[in-house]
Amino acid sequence: MKKLALFIIAMLTLNAQPLFSQAPKTEMAELMRSDGRIYVVIAVIVAILTGLILYLIRLDRRIAKMENEK
Repeated sequence: MKKLALFIIAMLTLNAQPLFSQAPKTEMAELMRSDGRIYVVIAVIVAILTGLILYLIRLDRRIAKMENEK
């Protein structure tokens, strides 16, 4: 019974989420889309995330190598 109640609450919450996510449009976002600057912002974010992921992979390999040497 408890699991059913939790399931129903979860489903109602997930179904109501789009109602709350309709934020008003801002002028800055529209300006960035019209000028094409949004693509520059996305490119910078992707570059930063790619660098972080590559750094973590490299760090993991170094740690694994150090652990195997012991």
